[in-house]
Formats: sequence, structure tokens, C-alpha cells
Amino acid sequence: MAFLLGAVAFVLALLLSVMLHEAGHLVPAKRFGMKASQYFVGFGPTLWSFRRGETEYGVKGILLGGFVKIVGYTPLEELDPADEPRAFYRQKASHRSIVIAGGVVMNFLFAFVLLMAMAMAIGIREPGTVTTTVDKVSECVPASLTEPCGEGRPRSPAAAAGLRAGDRVVSFDGRRVSEWTELRTAIDTARPGQTVPVVVERGGREVTLRARLADVGGESFLGMSARVVGQGYERIGPIGAAVFAARGIGETVAGIGQVAVDLPAAIPKLFSPERASTPGGQVGSVVGATDVSGQIFSSESSWRDKAALYLSLVVSVNIFLGALNVLPLLPLDGGHLAVVVYERLRAWYARRRGRPDPGLVDMTRLLPITYVAVVLLIGLGVLLILADLVNPLRLPQ
Repeated sequence: MAFLLGAVAFVLALLLSVMLHEAGHLVPAKRFGMKASQYFVGFGPTLWSFRRGETEYGVKGILLGGFVKIVGYTPLEELDPADEPRAFYRQKASHRSIVIAGGVVMNFLFAFVLLMAMAMAIGIREPGTVTTTVDKVSECVPASLTEPCGEGRPRSPAAAAGLRAGDRVVSFDGRRVSEWTELRTAIDTARPGQTVPVVVERGGREVTLRARLADVGGESFLGMSARVVGQGYERIGPIGAAVFAARGIGETVAGIGQVAVDLPAAIPKLFSPERASTPGGQVGSVVGATDVSGQIFSSESSWRDKAALYLSLVVSVNIFLGALNVLPLLPLDGGHLAVVVYERLRAWYARRRGRPDPGLVDMTRLLPITYVAVVLLIGLGVLLILADLVNPLRLPQ
């Protein structure tokens, strides 16, 4: 039930994000006197709609996006002569630019508001101090460091040696350790397959265990997670929350850039156990994000952890939608904006040369590029959906 609730919560948040994006186009279009005949969430057959003024609002059967139909969005559209003066392409370049950019602005604004609300209502998570005390013992040796335990996997060295939650590791392979970094270094220094003594403090006395380290991806694997102390959430005021939100958006945009660079090389790994080992492999579709939201709600984390993770997921989706639409490719918003900018630059150059304004761009010449962009976007989307169905991403345990 918790998983289903998380999935539904994400779908609702996604629909709200789409509605806000399209409202970012609709509101300025109406403000500038353009004619918007439709505002819909989804595509395909209409499930429900109503009309207010000249605009029809409603929901369609395939909830994979939304649209606002602004009359004359391109010169290729056939228009009623009565609508010609209000056609989008006949408006000032500044007004067209604002309408085009409105959707992206709304996505980033929504992300900013959510991050501020998270910082003020839930708080910012303090990292805490990682200790050498055992928090959990892994039951098995995973196939990779990003994979959960599966059937047929051997017991982890920590479990086989008798390590328990609450044990404090004081020595590893003859080296005294008092901090997690020292223990981590000692584990990395040891060879996979080597049997090492592990001294732990248990019940006020020291107990010596022997663990035969496993090999996971060429690295030594013990199979324990460390306890973190001093960890918690701290609520902050509006100014601090605004700074936190701006920084969070900047870091997310930078992360998306890294993902875009890494994605082509990660495509062959989408259907392998190493999928989550690179930033590009962690990209998912709407199906994957819905599944992750369900995992968040059904996890054993505290309500604050769940709320923070869920809001972070919705924030990242909105920033991704905004960043994607900025790309100067038709039919994305960035492509339409690039056309307007090109028209203005061409008009400026013509004036400098004493020539008349060349006018609107011939959109028919851009159709082949548009078709290629659409095919690539749809193809990538289908590939990610298949990967999320066959090889879904899992939240770290």
C-alpha cells in the first residue's frame, strides 16, 4: 500500500508540474492578447473538459505531458482570417520570447519553492559523523557495490565472521582504528580473499573475529555499514532557505550536465548490473521515477527522510524538464526561442546593411531537423522505459 501511495503521489506531482509548465505559456499568451484555444493535460482522446471564454480546459487519456494550443504558433498553421491579428507569429519578438520561456521559468520556480519549503518545514539534513560502530551487517556478497542481495549469493565476510550491529571496530588486520576513514583505508589496503583479524568492542570487552574478505568489482568487501551519529535536520529561515534553494538548483543543473556528457557511454550499461555505477546510467524515465517514489514511501526511513527524498525527486524532475526544454532543438521551447533570436539577429544585420527586414524564418526548412530531434527524443524515452522495466534502479540500502 505504501509503495502504491508513493507511485500515485509522484504521478500527481508530475501532472502538477506539467500543468504549471503549460500555465507558464498560457498566462503570458493571454496577457499579450494572443488566442489560446486549448489547455490540456495529457494527449490523445479527451476524457473531460470545459470551456471558459475562448479556451477549452481539460484532461486527455494519455497522461504523458500536456499542451497549450496558441493560435498561429508557427506560420505553417492555417488560420481563420479573424484570428490573424492575434496569431502568435505576428506578435512582437519580446512577447513571443516571454511566452516561449514561460514554461521553463515555471518549472524552475516550482523547484525553487519546493526547496525553500523543504528547508523551512523539514529542515536541512546535517551529515553527522561516521563512526567505526557497526550499524548493519550485509547478509550477502552482492554482484556489484550498487546491487542488493540476491538469491544464491554467498554470505558476506562480516556475517560469516559473526560481526553484529552495535559492535565497535577497534582494530582491523592489526591496525588500530578510531575513525571511519581509518577503517575504510584499512579495508581498501587489504587484498580480496585475505583472511584478516577484526577486533571489536562488544559488551565492554574486546572480541577478535576473523573475516575472509570478498572481491566485489576488484575491491575488498567486508559487508558492514557504519553508524552515523549527530545526524538530523535543522530548519532554517526564509533567507537561508532561498540561498539553499538557489544552490540546490545550481548543483542539480551541473549534475544534469554531467549526466548528459556521460549518458552516451552509459547506454550499453542500461540493461546490466553496472547500470547505476555512472551518472548517465542513473537516468530514468517516468516509469523509473514512479518506481523510485514508491520505494521511498515503502522504505523503513523516518517520515522526514521520506518527505525530503520525495520532494528532492519532484524537484529534480522539474529541473530536468526545465533544462531539457532549454535545448535549442525544435519542437522544444529552446528551439522556438532560438528561432526568435535568429530572426532578431538577422533583422539587426539587415538594418546594418541598409536592407529590409527578412521577416519570419521559413519553418519548412527546419522540419527535417525537427523530425530527427523528435525521433531521437522518443527513441531515448522508449529505451529508458524498457530499462526501467527490465533493470530498475534501486534506492541505496
